[in-house]
Amino acid sequence: MREYHPELISRKGELIAWGTALLVVIGWLILKLSDRSVTTAIPFLAVFLVLSGCAISLGNWMDRHTSLAIDDYAIEFHNGLRSVRVLWTEINEVRVIPSQWGKKVQVYGERVYFTFRTLSEVKIQGELKGHFGFTNGDEILREIVLRSALEIIDRPGEGYYYARK
Repeated sequence: MREYHPELISRKGELIAWGTALLVVIGWLILKLSDRSVTTAIPFLAVFLVLSGCAISLGNWMDRHTSLAIDDYAIEFHNGLRSVRVLWTEINEVRVIPSQWGKKVQVYGERVYFTFRTLSEVKIQGELKGHFGFTNGDEILREIVLRSALEIIDRPGEGYYYARK
C-alpha cells in the first residue's frame, strides 16, 4: 500500500485571521467599557473574523489529517472528518476541473465520493509563497483512471471527465 499526503500551506493566514479578530474584539470591549457608542459594523466585523478564523483553522486541521492510500484493490481517502474506501471496480466517474490553483479531482464511486487537488503553487505578485495539494496528484489521477478502467469522455466547456463506456 502506498500512502500520499498533501503539501501543507503556511499557517500564517490562520494567525492573521485570529489576530485581527482578537484586536477587533478588544477594541469593541474598550469602546463598550468606556461608554462610547459602538457602530453595528464592529460586532459584524468581529463575528466575520471569528468565523473566518474557524473556517481557516478547520481547513488547516483537515489538511494535516488528509491522506490517500492506494493498494491493489482500492483507494482510501481520509481527511479527519470522513474516511472513504472505494474498490477500483466501484469507481464510476472521475471529474477533473482545472483551476487557478491546480486541478480539482472528484472521484465518484457507487455510493461515495471524495475530492483532492493536484499540486499547486501559490504566487502573489509573481512571488512564490507556497505549495498545496498532492505532489503526486497527476500520478494518483493517472493510477485511478487506469486501475478503474475508465475512458475519457468528451465534454464541452472547462474540465473533462473519465467514466465507464
